[in-house]
Amino acid sequence: MAAAFAAVALIAWHLVLGARNPDLTTMDQQQFLAHLEAVITHGLREDNIPGASVLLVRDGEPIWSAAFGSADRERRVTLSTDDVMMAHSISKSVTAWGVMRLVDQGRVGLDDPVVDYLGGWRFPDSRFDERAVTVRRLLSLNAGVALGPIGVHYSPHETVPPLEESVSGDAVRLVREPGTGFSYSNSSFAILELLIERVTGRPFAEYMEVEVLHPLGMLDSSFSWDPSWNVPLGYEIDGSPVAPFLYPNRASGGLFSTIHDLGRFAAATIGASTADAAPATLSVGARSEMHTPQIAIPGIFGVVADTYGLGHFLEQLPGGYRAVWHGGQGLGWMTHVHAIPETGDAIVILTNSQRSWPFMARVLDDWSRWIGVGPVGMARITVAVTGMRILVGLLLLVALWRTLTVFVDLADGRRRPAFGRFAAVWPRGIELMVALLLAGTVVWASQQDYLFITSVFPREAPRFAASLIAVATALALSALVPVQTGRTASRT
Repeated sequence: MAAAFAAVALIAWHLVLGARNPDLTTMDQQQFLAHLEAVITHGLREDNIPGASVLLVRDGEPIWSAAFGSADRERRVTLSTDDVMMAHSISKSVTAWGVMRLVDQGRVGLDDPVVDYLGGWRFPDSRFDERAVTVRRLLSLNAGVALGPIGVHYSPHETVPPLEESVSGDAVRLVREPGTGFSYSNSSFAILELLIERVTGRPFAEYMEVEVLHPLGMLDSSFSWDPSWNVPLGYEIDGSPVAPFLYPNRASGGLFSTIHDLGRFAAATIGASTADAAPATLSVGARSEMHTPQIAIPGIFGVVADTYGLGHFLEQLPGGYRAVWHGGQGLGWMTHVHAIPETGDAIVILTNSQRSWPFMARVLDDWSRWIGVGPVGMARITVAVTGMRILVGLLLLVALWRTLTVFVDLADGRRRPAFGRFAAVWPRGIELMVALLLAGTVVWASQQDYLFITSVFPREAPRFAASLIAVATALALSALVPVQTGRTASRT
């Protein structure tokens, strides 16, 4: 029964997918933009996302941008392409440009120990050699540095602690041998922020504006807060609004930008493959170095990317193309920039909701198929969502089947309440333990501030939890009304 359900569900999904994506490669630009607008409008409604801005780059130039939905649901404020948005971890890619500017100038060596540039600053004591932490390894998230604290942020009206407090103690502790593997780390970029300040003698935000943002034409972007900005509200997975905030270190996630400015950055990213397509902020060699694979990516990140360059995720696509990208997520926000330097194509997606990964995956899937290089790795999220829906259906079928068998057996006299001494003990004990484990897992998950599964499956996660509770209830019922054995069975 379960196998038949799975087969029917898969067939139905492929039929739906075929209807949703007829043959995108045959669409001209006008047809695809109409299709994309429909997909975005439907996706915001389906996934309960307040707002999104999207921009497309073709042949190295922005060709289209639009904003959809709300900047503030409660006040019914419409989102605009001129709104300044929180870019979050896209900041890492932009910061990499700032570090590579110093490399171009000969002021920093990629393979030098970072401590050589930090004055008296040192890593906390550990069993690992701090001099093995090079600038290159920090940029490629291969330095063995801890992830760093999550969720620490401040109101724009509060005093933010100095950077030195963020690059101290456990936040920057070496947790593995430098150079031995990819490990996502916000603290690695906090150290690079300190490097920029120590080498240049200038505040990080000022340096980035003068040396990177303004030369790239990103005049409405900054790593410093500007009270004149119109910044939309963000929204958590449960729909709670979140006011704009600041991180104590900015290089890893503190960029504020508009969809237009990030479109300029995407265009400059594409220009890394040619000598004259990007502004003279960096040399051709430095720009290309950022897109050179540095370290293979295992685990969860490896599902959507193959390697990490310098401040950029990289993936090999069908046809031999290489995608260069980075996403970001923080409290109330999700963002993404995806570029294909060989074709001159890029897309920027900014949303003010933490429910946006499935939505962005669908948009990226359609875009990458339209330009003829897809599907990109992020599109696998759409497959995962389908798999989760099938799993939920199977679990509900299991719960229904188990519950029905209990009541049928009870009606036939094969089961009785578990007060008789002849009821089987071990099967009941296993069923009760599994039921308690499933129920306990759901209760534990409900108490967590953040779970990765709820970000990937914002709609399906509550249904998955409900299906686990249904299975737990069915198993508990089966244990409390067990099949009778021995003398009890012979009396029925």
